[in-house]
Order: sequence, then structure tokens, then C-alpha cells
Amino acid sequence: MSPDFSKGLVPAVVQNADTGKVLMLGYLDEESWARTRETGRAWFHSRERDAVLMRVRPAGPACHTGAESCFFNRPG
Repeated sequence: MSPDFSKGLVPAVVQNADTGKVLMLGYLDEESWARTRETGRAWFHSRERDAVLMRVRPAGPACHTGAESCFFNRPG
């Protein structure tokens, strides 16, 4: 199944297949998705290299699941 690129870039969460640890968040466009499928290696759309880091004092859970963070591993 292919991602829906009709609205532009698609976010891609990159996870270590052996440990389950979330490694990064990248973005795919149709070209990077095609290259990933052709080569078997991850390709990403090149966006600006700077990211915004927001340091916060949360008033509650940050994840829609109710967890503290959306970047977590469920116990085995």
C-alpha cells in the first residue's frame, strides 16, 4: 500500500526493526517513496535542515493516546 501524497509530504516515523526504538521523523514525497521502494534503502524529501525545538512544561499528556509522549515502546 502506498502513502497518500495528494496533500503533499507524508511524515515517516523511522523505527529500529530490531529494538523497536523510534529513531527519527522524516518526510516522504512521491520521488523519495519511489527511490525507497527501488533501492530498499530509506530516502527522504530534503527539507530545511533546521528544526524547531519546543521546550515545554506539559499540563498533561502530550500524546493522543494519553501517554506522556507519542515516542514510546509498548512492553513486549
